[in-house]
Amino acid sequence: MSDDVAADIVGELVAVRDRAYAPYSRHPVGALVISESGTRYSGANIEVAHYKGLCAEASAIAAMASAGERRLSEVYVIGPGQHLCTPCGDCRQRIREFATDETRILVVDADGALLRRYTMNELLPDAFGPDNLDLD
Repeated sequence: MSDDVAADIVGELVAVRDRAYAPYSRHPVGALVISESGTRYSGANIEVAHYKGLCAEASAIAAMASAGERRLSEVYVIGPGQHLCTPCGDCRQRIREFATDETRILVVDADGALLRRYTMNELLPDAFGPDNLDLD
């Protein structure tokens, strides 16, 4: 993948970010995940009055998991400005749950220009995940 984010992905990111419900923070975020099958799932942050809302990444991953998919190929995150809007700690752990070593996490600016690309290990080094549990 080049340093350019495909125009159709940018369009989906901007559209979902613009549908965010962020009346308290006024910080709309959008996320788009691409599953192992190549299907795209998007989500926006949804805030509620008691401040325990749903992050955009969590929203997109929930849509993917609800569709029966379990592996992330790529994760895109867009915020409202020109600064890095990286996944929060909770979302980093949530991404880890469905990521592989090949999963790429890409953060773009408000216009869709790539700001930073991460591997899962770069985003959450030495992460605790499903493989750390002895479920046998």
